[in-house]
Amino acid sequence: MIITIKKNADQQLVDKLFTDLKTKDIEIEYIKGQSFNIFALIGDTSDCDIKQIKANDIVENVTRIVAPFKLSNRLLHPQDTIVDVCGIKIGGNNKIAIIAGPCAVESLESICYLANEVKNCGATMLRGGAYKPRSSPYSFQGMQTDGIIALDEAKKQTNLPVVSEIMSSDKLEEFEKYVDLIQVGARNMQNFELLKSLGKSKKPILLKRGLANTIEEWIMSAEYIMAAGNPNIILCERGIRTFENLTRNTLDLSAIPIIKQLSHLPIIVDPSHATGDYTLVKSMSLAAIAAGCDGL
Repeated sequence: MIITIKKNADQQLVDKLFTDLKTKDIEIEYIKGQSFNIFALIGDTSDCDIKQIKANDIVENVTRIVAPFKLSNRLLHPQDTIVDVCGIKIGGNNKIAIIAGPCAVESLESICYLANEVKNCGATMLRGGAYKPRSSPYSFQGMQTDGIIALDEAKKQTNLPVVSEIMSSDKLEEFEKYVDLIQVGARNMQNFELLKSLGKSKKPILLKRGLANTIEEWIMSAEYIMAAGNPNIILCERGIRTFENLTRNTLDLSAIPIIKQLSHLPIIVDPSHATGDYTLVKSMSLAAIAAGCDGL
Protein backbone atom coordinates (compact mmCIF):
# COMPACT_ATOMS: atom_id res chain seq x y z
CA MET A 1 0.00 0.00 0.00
CA ILE A 2 1.21 3.52 -0.86
CA ILE A 3 0.13 6.51 1.24
CA THR A 4 1.00 9.82 -0.42
CA ILE A 5 1.64 12.57 2.11
CA LYS A 6 1.06 16.24 1.28
CA LYS A 7 4.40 17.99 0.73
CA ASN A 8 3.97 20.66 3.42
CA ALA A 9 2.30 18.41 5.97
CA ASP A 10 2.89 19.16 9.65
CA GLN A 11 5.67 16.83 10.85
CA GLN A 12 3.92 16.12 14.14
CA LEU A 13 0.88 14.85 12.26
CA VAL A 14 3.13 12.79 9.97
CA ASP A 15 4.82 11.26 13.03
CA LYS A 16 1.43 10.49 14.58
CA LEU A 17 0.21 8.72 11.44
CA PHE A 18 3.44 6.73 11.34
CA THR A 19 2.97 5.70 14.99
CA ASP A 20 -0.66 4.70 14.38
CA LEU A 21 0.31 2.55 11.38
CA LYS A 22 3.19 0.94 13.27
CA THR A 23 0.69 -0.67 15.64
CA LYS A 24 -0.21 -3.02 12.79
CA ASP A 25 1.92 -6.02 11.81
CA ILE A 26 3.44 -4.36 8.75
CA GLU A 27 6.77 -2.87 7.71
CA ILE A 28 6.74 0.84 6.90
CA GLU A 29 9.24 2.80 4.81
CA TYR A 30 9.05 6.60 4.74
CA ILE A 31 10.34 7.95 1.41
CA LYS A 32 10.94 11.66 0.86
CA GLY A 33 10.70 12.79 -2.76
CA GLN A 34 11.13 16.11 -4.54
CA SER A 35 7.45 16.61 -5.25
CA PHE A 36 5.80 14.35 -2.65
CA ASN A 37 6.50 12.09 0.34
CA ILE A 38 5.09 8.61 0.77
CA PHE A 39 4.61 5.85 3.32
CA ALA A 40 5.26 2.45 1.74
CA LEU A 41 3.43 -0.26 3.71
CA ILE A 42 4.82 -3.76 3.17
CA GLY A 43 2.99 -6.83 4.44
CA ASP A 44 -0.65 -7.75 5.02
CA THR A 45 -2.54 -4.43 4.78
CA SER A 46 -5.97 -6.03 4.46
CA ASP A 47 -7.06 -4.65 7.85
CA CYS A 48 -6.00 -1.08 6.98
CA ASP A 49 -9.08 1.12 6.48
CA ILE A 50 -8.36 3.19 3.37
CA LYS A 51 -11.27 5.57 4.03
CA GLN A 52 -10.05 6.25 7.54
CA ILE A 53 -6.51 6.92 6.32
CA LYS A 54 -7.77 9.21 3.54
CA ALA A 55 -9.75 11.20 6.10
CA ASN A 56 -6.46 12.39 7.59
CA ASP A 57 -5.76 16.01 6.57
CA ILE A 58 -2.13 15.33 5.68
CA VAL A 59 -2.94 12.45 3.28
CA GLU A 60 -3.12 13.22 -0.44
CA ASN A 61 -3.96 9.71 -1.68
CA VAL A 62 -3.92 6.00 -0.78
CA THR A 63 -3.17 3.28 -3.33
CA ARG A 64 -3.15 -0.48 -2.86
CA ILE A 65 -0.34 -2.23 -4.70
CA VAL A 66 -1.53 -5.34 -6.51
CA ALA A 67 1.89 -6.40 -7.81
CA PRO A 68 3.37 -9.31 -5.83
CA PHE A 69 6.77 -7.61 -5.63
CA LYS A 70 7.11 -4.77 -3.12
CA LEU A 71 10.75 -3.87 -2.41
CA SER A 72 11.74 -3.87 -6.09
CA ASN A 73 8.61 -1.95 -7.18
CA ARG A 74 9.19 1.51 -8.63
CA LEU A 75 6.00 2.76 -6.96
CA LEU A 76 7.66 2.19 -3.60
CA HIS A 77 11.03 3.51 -4.73
CA PRO A 78 10.56 6.14 -7.48
CA GLN A 79 14.27 6.96 -7.80
CA ASP A 80 16.56 4.68 -9.82
CA THR A 81 18.73 2.39 -7.72
CA ILE A 82 22.42 2.88 -8.45
CA VAL A 83 24.61 -0.13 -7.71
CA ASP A 84 28.26 0.58 -6.90
CA VAL A 85 30.79 -2.09 -7.92
CA CYS A 86 34.24 -0.99 -6.72
CA GLY A 87 33.49 2.61 -7.65
CA ILE A 88 31.76 1.79 -10.95
CA LYS A 89 28.18 3.01 -10.71
CA ILE A 90 25.48 1.16 -12.63
CA GLY A 91 22.02 2.63 -13.04
CA GLY A 92 20.46 6.08 -13.17
CA ASN A 93 22.17 8.42 -15.60
CA ASN A 94 25.60 6.88 -15.19
CA LYS A 95 27.82 5.83 -18.08
CA ILE A 96 26.99 2.50 -19.75
CA ALA A 97 28.98 -0.19 -17.94
CA ILE A 98 30.79 -2.73 -20.10
CA ILE A 99 31.47 -6.21 -18.68
CA ALA A 100 33.62 -8.47 -20.86
CA GLY A 101 35.65 -11.65 -20.69
CA PRO A 102 35.63 -15.34 -21.56
CA CYS A 103 32.73 -17.70 -20.94
CA ALA A 104 35.04 -19.93 -18.90
CA VAL A 105 38.40 -19.38 -17.20
CA GLU A 106 40.67 -21.97 -18.82
CA SER A 107 44.09 -21.04 -17.39
CA LEU A 108 45.85 -18.34 -15.38
CA GLU A 109 47.79 -17.21 -18.45
CA SER A 110 44.75 -16.91 -20.72
CA ILE A 111 42.57 -15.01 -18.23
CA CYS A 112 45.37 -12.52 -17.49
CA TYR A 113 45.95 -11.99 -21.21
CA LEU A 114 42.22 -11.55 -21.90
CA ALA A 115 41.82 -9.21 -18.92
CA ASN A 116 44.39 -6.86 -20.44
CA GLU A 117 42.69 -7.17 -23.85
CA VAL A 118 39.22 -6.26 -22.57
CA LYS A 119 40.65 -3.38 -20.51
CA ASN A 120 42.43 -2.00 -23.58
CA CYS A 121 39.12 -2.21 -25.47
CA GLY A 122 37.41 -0.07 -22.83
CA ALA A 123 35.62 -2.62 -20.64
CA THR A 124 35.07 -1.62 -17.01
CA MET A 125 34.69 -5.10 -15.47
CA LEU A 126 36.10 -8.57 -16.11
CA ARG A 127 33.79 -11.57 -16.24
CA GLY A 128 34.83 -15.20 -16.32
CA GLY A 129 33.18 -18.46 -15.35
CA ALA A 130 35.03 -20.53 -12.76
CA TYR A 131 32.04 -22.77 -11.98
CA LYS A 132 30.20 -23.70 -15.16
CA PRO A 133 26.67 -25.12 -15.30
CA ARG A 134 26.59 -27.44 -18.31
CA SER A 135 23.77 -29.33 -19.96
CA SER A 136 26.03 -32.39 -20.17
CA PRO A 137 27.85 -33.79 -17.11
CA TYR A 138 30.74 -34.68 -19.45
CA SER A 139 31.39 -31.09 -20.53
CA PHE A 140 34.06 -28.90 -18.93
CA GLN A 141 32.75 -27.78 -15.53
CA GLY A 142 35.26 -24.97 -15.03
CA MET A 143 38.47 -24.59 -13.01
CA GLN A 144 36.37 -23.87 -9.91
CA THR A 145 38.44 -22.49 -6.99
CA ASP A 146 41.57 -22.33 -9.15
CA GLY A 147 39.55 -20.28 -11.64
CA ILE A 148 38.48 -17.84 -8.93
CA ILE A 149 42.10 -17.44 -7.83
CA ALA A 150 43.11 -16.86 -11.47
CA LEU A 151 40.45 -14.15 -11.80
CA ASP A 152 41.80 -12.50 -8.66
CA GLU A 153 45.30 -12.44 -10.17
CA ALA A 154 43.90 -10.90 -13.36
CA LYS A 155 42.22 -8.26 -11.23
CA LYS A 156 45.54 -7.46 -9.54
CA GLN A 157 47.16 -6.95 -12.94
CA THR A 158 44.41 -4.81 -14.48
CA ASN A 159 42.46 -3.36 -11.53
CA LEU A 160 39.24 -4.55 -13.22
CA PRO A 161 36.48 -5.64 -10.81
CA VAL A 162 35.66 -9.36 -11.19
CA VAL A 163 32.27 -10.84 -12.14
CA SER A 164 31.69 -14.59 -11.81
CA GLU A 165 28.80 -17.01 -11.44
CA ILE A 166 28.02 -18.72 -8.15
CA MET A 167 26.39 -22.16 -8.22
CA SER A 168 25.72 -22.96 -4.58
CA SER A 169 25.55 -21.31 -1.16
CA ASP A 170 28.55 -23.26 0.18
CA LYS A 171 30.84 -21.20 -2.12
CA LEU A 172 29.56 -17.85 -0.83
CA GLU A 173 32.52 -17.26 1.51
CA GLU A 174 34.94 -17.80 -1.38
CA PHE A 175 32.99 -15.45 -3.64
CA GLU A 176 32.74 -12.75 -0.98
CA LYS A 177 36.52 -12.83 -0.66
CA TYR A 178 37.47 -12.76 -4.35
CA VAL A 179 34.48 -11.70 -6.50
CA ASP A 180 33.21 -8.13 -6.74
CA LEU A 181 29.88 -8.74 -8.52
CA ILE A 182 28.31 -12.15 -7.86
CA GLN A 183 26.39 -13.49 -10.83
CA VAL A 184 23.34 -15.74 -10.56
CA GLY A 185 23.01 -17.62 -13.86
CA ALA A 186 19.83 -18.25 -15.81
CA ARG A 187 19.54 -21.82 -14.54
CA ASN A 188 19.70 -20.68 -10.92
CA MET A 189 17.33 -17.73 -11.20
CA GLN A 190 14.73 -19.63 -9.17
CA ASN A 191 17.14 -21.40 -6.82
CA PHE A 192 15.39 -19.77 -3.90
CA GLU A 193 17.66 -21.08 -1.15
CA LEU A 194 20.67 -19.64 -3.03
CA LEU A 195 18.83 -16.33 -3.47
CA LYS A 196 18.10 -16.16 0.27
CA SER A 197 21.78 -16.76 1.04
CA LEU A 198 22.82 -14.00 -1.35
CA GLY A 199 20.37 -11.71 0.42
CA LYS A 200 22.61 -11.93 3.48
CA SER A 201 25.69 -10.93 1.48
CA LYS A 202 26.99 -7.38 1.25
CA LYS A 203 28.25 -7.95 -2.31
CA PRO A 204 26.17 -6.69 -5.29
CA ILE A 205 24.33 -9.37 -7.25
CA LEU A 206 23.93 -9.74 -11.02
CA LEU A 207 20.68 -11.66 -11.57
CA LYS A 208 20.22 -13.18 -15.03
CA ARG A 209 16.76 -13.93 -16.40
CA GLY A 210 15.85 -17.61 -16.61
CA LEU A 211 15.68 -19.50 -19.90
CA ALA A 212 11.88 -19.46 -20.01
CA ASN A 213 10.82 -17.16 -17.19
CA THR A 214 8.41 -14.26 -17.30
CA ILE A 215 9.53 -10.76 -16.37
CA GLU A 216 7.40 -10.91 -13.23
CA GLU A 217 9.05 -14.18 -12.14
CA TRP A 218 12.43 -12.58 -12.74
CA ILE A 219 11.57 -9.55 -10.58
CA MET A 220 10.21 -11.86 -7.90
CA SER A 221 13.60 -13.60 -7.77
CA ALA A 222 15.18 -10.20 -7.14
CA GLU A 223 12.57 -9.72 -4.43
CA TYR A 224 13.86 -12.86 -2.66
CA ILE A 225 17.33 -11.33 -2.44
CA MET A 226 16.02 -7.94 -1.33
CA ALA A 227 13.67 -9.43 1.26
CA ALA A 228 16.66 -11.19 2.84
CA GLY A 229 18.48 -7.87 3.19
CA ASN A 230 20.53 -7.15 0.04
CA PRO A 231 19.22 -4.24 -2.09
CA ASN A 232 22.18 -4.14 -4.50
CA ILE A 233 20.85 -6.07 -7.49
CA ILE A 234 21.47 -5.65 -11.21
CA LEU A 235 19.09 -7.46 -13.56
CA CYS A 236 20.47 -9.02 -16.75
CA GLU A 237 18.43 -9.86 -19.85
CA ARG A 238 20.27 -12.69 -21.66
CA GLY A 239 17.69 -14.01 -24.06
CA ILE A 240 14.84 -16.45 -23.57
CA ARG A 241 14.06 -19.79 -25.19
CA THR A 242 11.60 -19.58 -28.10
CA PHE A 243 10.89 -21.58 -31.26
CA GLU A 244 13.52 -19.59 -33.22
CA ASN A 245 16.71 -21.56 -33.93
CA LEU A 246 18.77 -19.11 -35.98
CA THR A 247 19.98 -17.60 -32.72
CA ARG A 248 20.97 -19.34 -29.49
CA ASN A 249 18.12 -17.59 -27.67
CA THR A 250 15.76 -14.72 -28.45
CA LEU A 251 16.93 -11.41 -27.00
CA ASP A 252 13.91 -9.73 -25.40
CA LEU A 253 14.71 -6.04 -25.79
CA SER A 254 11.19 -5.12 -24.68
CA ALA A 255 12.19 -6.29 -21.20
CA ILE A 256 14.35 -3.17 -20.81
CA PRO A 257 11.59 -0.50 -20.88
CA ILE A 258 9.21 -2.83 -19.06
CA ILE A 259 11.71 -3.26 -16.21
CA LYS A 260 12.25 0.51 -16.16
CA GLN A 261 8.50 0.98 -15.72
CA LEU A 262 7.99 -1.70 -13.09
CA SER A 263 11.20 -1.57 -11.06
CA HIS A 264 13.88 0.85 -9.87
CA LEU A 265 16.63 -1.77 -10.28
CA PRO A 266 19.23 -1.29 -13.05
CA ILE A 267 19.16 -3.62 -16.04
CA ILE A 268 21.98 -4.70 -18.32
CA VAL A 269 21.91 -6.85 -21.46
CA ASP A 270 24.03 -9.84 -22.51
CA PRO A 271 23.89 -9.86 -26.34
CA SER A 272 26.49 -12.59 -26.85
CA HIS A 273 24.79 -15.27 -24.74
CA ALA A 274 21.45 -14.24 -26.17
CA THR A 275 22.32 -14.50 -29.85
CA GLY A 276 25.23 -16.96 -29.79
CA ASP A 277 26.61 -15.18 -32.87
CA TYR A 278 29.42 -12.63 -32.60
CA THR A 279 28.29 -10.87 -35.78
CA LEU A 280 25.07 -9.85 -34.01
CA VAL A 281 26.65 -8.51 -30.83
CA LYS A 282 27.31 -4.97 -32.08
CA SER A 283 23.82 -4.37 -33.47
CA MET A 284 22.10 -5.89 -30.44
CA SER A 285 24.31 -3.83 -28.11
CA LEU A 286 23.33 -0.63 -29.89
CA ALA A 287 19.66 -1.65 -29.82
CA ALA A 288 19.87 -2.41 -26.08
CA ILE A 289 21.41 1.01 -25.39
CA ALA A 290 18.70 2.68 -27.48
CA ALA A 291 16.09 0.79 -25.42
CA GLY A 292 17.56 2.23 -22.22
CA CYS A 293 19.81 -0.42 -20.68
CA ASP A 294 22.37 0.51 -18.02
CA GLY A 295 25.14 -1.77 -19.21
CA LEU A 296 26.29 -4.62 -21.44
